[in-house]
Amino acid sequence: IPRVVHFDVVIPQCNASWYLALLGLAEHFRTSSPPKVRLCVHCLQAVLPRKPPARMEARTHLQLGSVLYHHTRNGDQARGHLEKAWLISQQIPQFEDVKFEAASLLSELYCQENSVDAAKPLLRKAIQISQQTPYWHCRLLFQLAQLHTLEKDLVSACDLLGVGAEYARVVGSEYTRALFLLSKGMLLLMERKLQEVHPLLTLCGQIVENWQGNPIQKESLRVFFLVLQVTHYLDAGQVKSVKPCLKQLQQCIQTISTLHDDEILPSNPADLFHWLPKEHMCVLVYLVTVMHSMQAGYLEKAQKYTDKALMQLEKLKMLDCRFRGSNLRPSPLLSKMHFLLQGLYCISVNCMDNAEAQFTTALRLTTHQELWAFIVTNLASVYIREGNRHQELYSLLERINPDHNFPVSSHCLRAAAFYIRGLFSFFQGRYNEAKRFLRETLKMSNAEDLNRLTACSLVLLGHIFYVLGNHRESNNMVVPAMQLASKIPDMSVQLWSSALLRDLNKACGNAMDAHEAAQMHQNFSQQLLQDHIEACSLPEHNLITWTDGPPPVQFQAQNGPTTSLASLL
Repeated sequence: IPRVVHFDVVIPQCNASWYLALLGLAEHFRTSSPPKVRLCVHCLQAVLPRKPPARMEARTHLQLGSVLYHHTRNGDQARGHLEKAWLISQQIPQFEDVKFEAASLLSELYCQENSVDAAKPLLRKAIQISQQTPYWHCRLLFQLAQLHTLEKDLVSACDLLGVGAEYARVVGSEYTRALFLLSKGMLLLMERKLQEVHPLLTLCGQIVENWQGNPIQKESLRVFFLVLQVTHYLDAGQVKSVKPCLKQLQQCIQTISTLHDDEILPSNPADLFHWLPKEHMCVLVYLVTVMHSMQAGYLEKAQKYTDKALMQLEKLKMLDCRFRGSNLRPSPLLSKMHFLLQGLYCISVNCMDNAEAQFTTALRLTTHQELWAFIVTNLASVYIREGNRHQELYSLLERINPDHNFPVSSHCLRAAAFYIRGLFSFFQGRYNEAKRFLRETLKMSNAEDLNRLTACSLVLLGHIFYVLGNHRESNNMVVPAMQLASKIPDMSVQLWSSALLRDLNKACGNAMDAHEAAQMHQNFSQQLLQDHIEACSLPEHNLITWTDGPPPVQFQAQNGPTTSLASLL
């Protein structure tokens, strides 16, 4: 949800010199480095015993509540002052800045204290009486929509954002109308309401292109729009189709980084919003680029952009104290993602029992269809490797059948499901069936540049043709697989390909080529074994046994792997 543009509260003219003096001292102490919060509070508290006029009293309560809320842990005192500011200001005509800022801060505090039931009616009342004040009406609508989003009531949040978009249109703010609509589009993507997303994004694109205003605001709208488009494509597994949008997004963030913030405030008060600071947008673009690189199989590129994102986050930590010293607790989303990633790690180090436990835990925690399908696909690969889990495997394969009733629309996941079926058919010796599934995988993965899936399918097809004695066709599969695996690069696929090339050339009597392939295989084996040993010796490796409760506080290192690298082939 977009944040508001910060602006200083304007102090009304007042003949009470004592009030202005105390206020000036309070501001001096508040803006000191570091802030002298106690002295600031004392100055503001000194105003109240003098029984100031209602306007002074309400504004002072607001300032005290704001300082205590932002700079101390005195929640009870902050709440008391904000409640008084809200109560008094409602009786004063033309006092919107104090009235609605008090309501906004007070609702934030209620939510922080887990009193959401108190925050909702407060915001609703403030929204109801703020319709003649466009800036505050829009800001409060955003805030209530954010509250519903945090509660996962996306339907109510979307309804509020729709109301906000229509209100912004009526008051002549196409910029803020776009912010409301893009925020609604983001939530619709989260709800998987794709039929509603397409026309909404089309409308947003038209509004963004037609709006003429502050260049930074225009470019930020374009970034918001393109991020949604790129995410939509990636969520559908369309790695190739997304490239034009991703390129536009990367060019857009380069443009916005060269623009200087314009200090001139918009003439329409409803336009006083920003989606994200430029620095945060930069991190976001890095992250969606990482997502694209991962899906395309370019792991080194993904690592490069991950490092850039982390460096940018470190800069933000140094600049913004809100990022420092925070004690984050793992959220349910982070937990399920951790178990999923831990399961993938377990596969890479050949700890199949642990992989099964991690994926099973992740399945128990997730309700997201795409994530569920991804976990099931990987769990099926574990059962295939174990070789003795036929009943469980058949049950999983029925639930991710790509030929009919596939549970998700993701192109990438459907292609992966064909690969898993091809792998299972191969291990059962049903080679014609395996070829059919793998050719379908190749067709889908080639269409969207799913490079690792393409490479794996080519190697497996090459293996099938080798078993069937068709050496020429086997060579036609494994050579491009090795080339693609080297391009990505992917050492596991290179190891697999070099083993097949070694055996294939030996069977064809090509002694020199067989020797070269054997040497490559030996080099890849040694490198992977070294990586394997280093990974398993790290204390974090022991996380593979964590499947329940809070994460372990400390990790104990253990010796290297006890399983054979040959089982990775």
